[in-house]
Amino acid sequence: MSAPATAPLTDLLAAYQQDMETELARIANFWLTKAIDEGRGGFIGRINSQGQPDGNADKGSILNARILWTFSALYRHTGRPDYLAAATRAYDYLLTHFMNTEHGGLYWLLDAHGRPRDTRQQVYALAFAMYGLSEYYHATREPRALQASQQLFEWIEAHSYDVELGGYFEAFTQTGELLDDLRLSNKDQNAPKTMNTHLHILEAYANLYHGWPDARLAERLRHLLFVFETRIVDAKTGHLHLFFARDWTPVADLVSYGHDIEAAWLLPEAAAALDDAALLAQVNATAQRLAQAAATAVLPDGSLPHELNRATAHIDTHREWWVSAEAMVGFLHAYEQTHDTAMLHRSYQAWQFAQQHLLDFEAGEWRWGVYDDYQPMHDQDKVGFWKCPYHNARACLEVSRRCKNQLLSVTPSKPVF
Repeated sequence: MSAPATAPLTDLLAAYQQDMETELARIANFWLTKAIDEGRGGFIGRINSQGQPDGNADKGSILNARILWTFSALYRHTGRPDYLAAATRAYDYLLTHFMNTEHGGLYWLLDAHGRPRDTRQQVYALAFAMYGLSEYYHATREPRALQASQQLFEWIEAHSYDVELGGYFEAFTQTGELLDDLRLSNKDQNAPKTMNTHLHILEAYANLYHGWPDARLAERLRHLLFVFETRIVDAKTGHLHLFFARDWTPVADLVSYGHDIEAAWLLPEAAAALDDAALLAQVNATAQRLAQAAATAVLPDGSLPHELNRATAHIDTHREWWVSAEAMVGFLHAYEQTHDTAMLHRSYQAWQFAQQHLLDFEAGEWRWGVYDDYQPMHDQDKVGFWKCPYHNARACLEVSRRCKNQLLSVTPSKPVF
C-alpha cells in the first residue's frame, strides 16, 4: 500500500502506517512459525539466509533478550495471545537458562541444550536483558520481571560504572573482574568504553525507569545523557565517536551512520522519560545534529551506507537491515521535531529501500543486507546471535505510532514532495 512520493501529507502518513502494521505482522509470523525450538526450549539459535534452521546451533543472550523485548512490545501493541505466549517463552528461557544465579548477571552464550558455553559478563548483553525484562514487566506486570531487571541494574552499577571518570566498562568475568579482551565482537576494537554499549544501557535504563521511577536510576540516566552530550557526540561533525580509552579519548576515527540515526531518536526518548523540559530541549538539539549528520550520507536510493573510516576516507557501502530500520525511525523523529518534510521523505525512502532490497518474501523476515550492487549477503544468517527481530519490528511499531500521532495533528495540504 505504499504511497507515491507526491502524495498529500495525510495520504503518505496513512499509507506508511498501514505498511508498518502489515509488515509487523509478517515479521512476527516468521518468528512464531520458523524460530521456536520445540525440542529443546526457547528459540532456535541459527537459521541461514535460505531459511534452513540449525537445531544444534548455540543460543545467544542478545537474540533471546531481543525476542523477549519484541514480543512483549508486540503484545502491548496488539493484545494478541500468541504474542504474549512467545514473550513468555523467551522470558522463561532467559530466567531459567541465561541468568547466572550464582554470581548474578547473564551468561553470554549457551549451547543448544541451554548449558553455559561462555560465562563472560558483557554489559551490552546485560542491558538488553534488562530492556527485554522491563518490557515484559510493562506488558504483564509480572513482579519477577521487574525484580530481575533491578538485579541486572545493580550488577552493572556495582561492577561496570566508572566512579572516577564516568561511564561504563565493557566486559567482565562472571565474578566481576575486568577482562583483557573487552570486544563485543571480532569486528570491534578492544576499547574499555564504547558508544554502542552506552547507547543500549541508556535505552534499557529508560525503559526500566518507566516502571520503576527510582531516584538513583534517574541520576544514572542523566549521567548517561551528559556522557553523550560531552564525550560521545562530536561537537564539530555531529557524528558519534565509537571507541574510547578509559579517560574518554577517542581511539578510532570511524563513523557508523546507523548508530548516528539510531541515537537521534533514542537519546530524546530517554530524556523524555525524566520529564524535564529543559533537558529534553537540549537533547533534542543534539538529536537534530545527529540526524543532519546522518542525512548528509543518504545515498540516491534512499539508503545509508554502513560505515566511514575517516582516517582513510573509505566508505563501506554495503547496506544492513538494521541501518534502514533505524533510519525509518530516526528521520521520522527529526520530522516530528522540525516539521522539515525532507526528513519525512528520508524516512519513507528508507522504508522503500527496505521493501525493494531487504524484505525476503520467499524465506521470510528481512535479509541481513545487500552489497553495493544490491546482491543479497547470502553468507549472513536470517536468524543468529546478532540477527534478531528487534530493529525492524521496533521500527514498524515506532513508525506506526508516530504516523498515527501525526495524522491526528495535520490536515490535508499541498503535496509534500
